[in-house]
Amino acid sequence: MVFWILISFVALSMTALLGLVLLRAHSVGEPPAAYDLRVYRQQLSDVDKDLLRGVINESDAQRVRTEISRRILAADAQLQKQSTGNTQPKGFSRLTVLLTAALLIGGTLATYAVLGAPGYVDMGLASRIEAADQYAQSRPNQAEAESKVPALPSPDLEPGYAELVAQLRQTAGERPDDAQGQALLAQHEANLGNFIAAYQAKENYIRIMSGDIVAQDFGEQAELMIMAAGGYVSPEAEELLDGTLTLDPRNGPARYYYGLLQGQLNRPDIAFKVWADTLRQGPKGAPWINGIEAQIAEMAFRAGVDYTPIAPPAAPGAAAPALAGPSAEDLSAAQELTVDERQEMIRGMVSRLSDRLATEGGSAPEWAQLIGALGVLGERDRAQAIYTEAKTRFSTDAEALAGLEAAAKQAGLAP
Repeated sequence: MVFWILISFVALSMTALLGLVLLRAHSVGEPPAAYDLRVYRQQLSDVDKDLLRGVINESDAQRVRTEISRRILAADAQLQKQSTGNTQPKGFSRLTVLLTAALLIGGTLATYAVLGAPGYVDMGLASRIEAADQYAQSRPNQAEAESKVPALPSPDLEPGYAELVAQLRQTAGERPDDAQGQALLAQHEANLGNFIAAYQAKENYIRIMSGDIVAQDFGEQAELMIMAAGGYVSPEAEELLDGTLTLDPRNGPARYYYGLLQGQLNRPDIAFKVWADTLRQGPKGAPWINGIEAQIAEMAFRAGVDYTPIAPPAAPGAAAPALAGPSAEDLSAAQELTVDERQEMIRGMVSRLSDRLATEGGSAPEWAQLIGALGVLGERDRAQAIYTEAKTRFSTDAEALAGLEAAAKQAGLAP
């Protein structure tokens, strides 16, 4: 209702403004000749004043009077012509106003009916999350998605390669319990662009191995299913991603596809957090990192996050970057502040660190630094909430958990 009130008010306001201009055109101001006539008459009286003061002589005064009189006669004739000429009928102006109003208001409604979304309800955050959950439960499955994917063009193959793959298919079909044969078949079917056959062979491999597999196996099958569905992450592929991340929460490809899934489910907020953490995890130049870097800015925009590219993770063996903290200039300036001003400066630094970790993620030492800073400020409840969240994020990293626990104890929190 608020939307309709606003667009109606705008349309009516524009109509009223245009109508006012058209209707007032009959009575606004006076003909230009009337103004010219007043000016010439004033000039004529000024000639007599100049003559009395001796500014001009009689002959010059007579010549000026003649010229001004000529101009007065011309202006008067023009004024008479304008006063007796035809003017625009008021009825025509009123009709123009009505037609303009109908065109403006009707055109606005017609345009919105074509380009807008009539009847679309307000979508607050809770409503959007609920709609995303409903879509997640009812979205197309793997078979439905595959049926909508157009056939891929045949790749350029080396001579004899297709025959070798055909022999491999025959051999794998004759030996259905040969795990190595199914693994090779999955690889070569993918090379040919036969992603459905590829993930089916990978599924056979996982079945044959009877649990003696690694997280990467689930992730590879999920990736093949996503490619077979044209980039769509189906419920079946999601289940495989969940299995991958359960075994290996830091698996880069699975984290990339999990973020892609959340974007497709209209949860860019979750997708952005997953991708931001994965970028920090690295390594720089990995295929999934390149994919995230190409899309994370758009995902941040959808999530309403003011995103700036983060620095890539340090190379193995490189020194760890220094944690965020006051610079030498900050420390020097702090010496001149009062106790309250110093406290406010510290709170500002803590707030910036907290916002960055919430939107972009960060390392375990940075989370520990935030917990310790909140403990120093006496914000125990907030520090406890941050500690709980950090333990969830680094639940599989024993070293990180130890550092977080040490920071929590130092801040006076319960273990």
